[in-house]
Amino acid sequence: MNSALLLSGGMDSIALAWWKRPALAFTVDYGQLAAPAEVAAAAAVCQRMQIPHHVLRFDGREFGSGDMAGTTPDVHAPASDWWPYRNQFLLTLVGMKAITLGVQRLWVGTVASDGSHRDGTPEFVAQISQLMQGQEGGMVVEAPAIGMSTSELVRTSGVPMEVLSWSHSCHKAQVACGNCRGCNKYFQVWHELDTHVELAG
Repeated sequence: MNSALLLSGGMDSIALAWWKRPALAFTVDYGQLAAPAEVAAAAAVCQRMQIPHHVLRFDGREFGSGDMAGTTPDVHAPASDWWPYRNQFLLTLVGMKAITLGVQRLWVGTVASDGSHRDGTPEFVAQISQLMQGQEGGMVVEAPAIGMSTSELVRTSGVPMEVLSWSHSCHKAQVACGNCRGCNKYFQVWHELDTHVELAG
């Protein structure tokens, strides 16, 4: 079964790529401020792993709000960065291209902490998978790491730390701002990994 990964260039998707070794990877530039850095990180990982990498571009800036869009957060935003129905849109967009390449299984790098958003829950993954399976090609959507923390995923994947360091997590810029939800998560995961190494040593 031909597999593909929605590879954002962040820690979760890079670790998942190393763990699952998809046949193809897709990165989407939908107008988020950090898109060039995310695409570069994803491309570097794909080159290292010799995975064909497809970059899809869609200007959806007018639909986003907050940190990732560089605008004032919408009054309905559940967090400082918000693109309504983002995961639904990204999976649909990637699926539209992936189906033409024979992909039957599409992986997304959702982890346990993403459950704070509706589209990061097991229920959402099951629903979007059922929806896409009922359409052309019967594509299955899976989130293999949805029950893991990012640090658990990293350890399970065995991804080399130098490869993980290529990830880009900042929501605001192409160079890490050090002061957004993405950067905070990045620093926290490295802290957890360092602590694990110290305890194991």
